[in-house]
Amino acid sequence: MRRDEALRVDGARLWMSLERMASIGATPKGGVRRLALTDEDRRARDLFVEWARAAGCTVRVDRIGNIFARRAGRDPHAAPVLTGSHADTQPAGGRYDGIYGVLGGLEVVRALNDAGVETGRPIDVVVWTNEEGSRFAPPMIASGVFAGVYPLDFGLSRADAAGVTLGDALAQIGYAGDAPVGGAPVHAAYELHIEQGAILERGGHTIGVVTAGQGQRWYEATLTGVDAHAGTTPMELRRDALVGAARMIGFVDALGRRHAPHGRATVGMIEARPNSRNTVPGACFFTIECRHPDAATLADMDAALRAELARIAGSAGLSARIEQIADYAPVPFAPACVAAVRDAAAALGLPHADIVSGAGHDACHLARIAPTGMIFVPCVDGLSHNEAEAITPEWAEAGANVLLHAVLASALDT
Repeated sequence: MRRDEALRVDGARLWMSLERMASIGATPKGGVRRLALTDEDRRARDLFVEWARAAGCTVRVDRIGNIFARRAGRDPHAAPVLTGSHADTQPAGGRYDGIYGVLGGLEVVRALNDAGVETGRPIDVVVWTNEEGSRFAPPMIASGVFAGVYPLDFGLSRADAAGVTLGDALAQIGYAGDAPVGGAPVHAAYELHIEQGAILERGGHTIGVVTAGQGQRWYEATLTGVDAHAGTTPMELRRDALVGAARMIGFVDALGRRHAPHGRATVGMIEARPNSRNTVPGACFFTIECRHPDAATLADMDAALRAELARIAGSAGLSARIEQIADYAPVPFAPACVAAVRDAAAALGLPHADIVSGAGHDACHLARIAPTGMIFVPCVDGLSHNEAEAITPEWAEAGANVLLHAVLASALDT
């Protein structure tokens, strides 16, 4: 059977689904607060399950709460094609981050049903638990357990700020499933997502063909000098840790720009001590993260970072400590899946461009165990993790149509 090039999703139906889901956890400023495994998350999950069953899917929940809604294929034993994303949000999150990929996947199922298309392989639409990491750290934990990155016990034992474990929270909302987590073959996986940046919109592209996920390295650094009286200590005698940190912050910014267009380097947190208005700071703690899709370049950034911190400390009479607390390798997506996305966008006549994902996604874990691809659509002004996050109905429909044809290309035959 050949792929039906005329096949399309129902854009109005998809948009209505997005609007309905956005009412769960809606904030006064137009965003969504739907933290993982809260009552709002439960209500979103319940609505997804209701819609999936209405579309003829069978639903199962695994032991870490991932939901799999399966549209059967001709061969029930064939490895499935997975698509989906997450339903949880940031504390002051947007209406489309994650949930667009979930409901886009559901719309693929509905469109195939409408057209009477039978696929050789099953299609699973997945809701991954706790992608954001805003309640339970680390982020993307349930897809990580599914892909073998973390043990199940590790995932279930993560605790929120109140001491509630992820396992207990699953039980509280009724989503502590009994299906095993992972372990079965996956033929291919696709994740549809908003870009969460401004590259596509600025370039006039409707579709981002995601070729890779950036590698990331996270650090915690401390510069230590001497607390001193701000009025009586001459400038030339100061060992000011905050001034040293300021110089390092400038270097980090320059490091990211030096490795454009894909390099990213950020100082996200800073704490000067003793944090008194009339005391020269004797210590300063700050965080650094570097991102790049090329492992060798990321290693070069690491070396430059460490060398400059030592140089700044030596020139200012400070001591320096830096600890790497996380190391996520770059994730290249499968050439066949990338090609399926690119071919679908071209066949649909949609302006598209290759792009590297600057953020982590569940697809980055899935790429460890199965051929994986991602599809991006623009978001207005690049805003995400923000209550003002917005996309257009036209972008939503276009991305879902690309997903439809990419999934169909992988699922049609066994």
